[in-house]
Amino acid sequence: MNVLLFGATGMIGQGVLRECLRDPGVERVVTVGRGAAGVTHTKLRQIVYDDLWNYAPIEALLAGFDACFFCLGVTSAGMSEADYTRITYDITMAAANVLVRLNPGMTFVFVSGAGTDSTEHGRLMWARIKGKTENALLRMPFKAAYMFRPGVIQPMHGVRSRTAAYRILYSITAPLLPLLRVLFPNQILTTEDMGLAMLAAVRRGAPTRVLESRDIRQLASG
Repeated sequence: MNVLLFGATGMIGQGVLRECLRDPGVERVVTVGRGAAGVTHTKLRQIVYDDLWNYAPIEALLAGFDACFFCLGVTSAGMSEADYTRITYDITMAAANVLVRLNPGMTFVFVSGAGTDSTEHGRLMWARIKGKTENALLRMPFKAAYMFRPGVIQPMHGVRSRTAAYRILYSITAPLLPLLRVLFPNQILTTEDMGLAMLAAVRRGAPTRVLESRDIRQLASG
């Protein structure tokens, strides 16, 4: 399996990258983003690229992949709807439109979020934009497309969020998360769960195209 990974420097992306590199069935991993992931590995290549709305200059590097794990995203706090749309919807669709043309047999996995609004008409701005992005991806002629909607995610194996507020939150709640995972196993995921579930979706498919936390957990556990 050859994997293309967007957002490898983020918390989820770091966890997904780790599982891809550990998986003997993954032959090649290529990351795309504005910064390097800070990891070296024999099967890893990193494309540092700024203009994430235009992939024409690097198209030749984006062919030959079985899967795309799209983990790139930002918090909507303090952002206008136009700015959040430009990052969440426009970047995703710019990449997807190129990839579906170059890799028609690709499985595309998009990290969305719990509470995403598939109607695109709800009150929450971020949920509407995520829903618009999901719906657009699901209409595209990929071999398969899956929307992952995690809620609470526990960082594992040294993974850290790049957002300072999230790092503080995770440091405060870290002692409680293992217990909460035992009490609520289908509500709290780990970064490891996310990576394992994405790889499983490519290999075996998933029971639904939109996966909530419970579905992701079950997929990760096999």
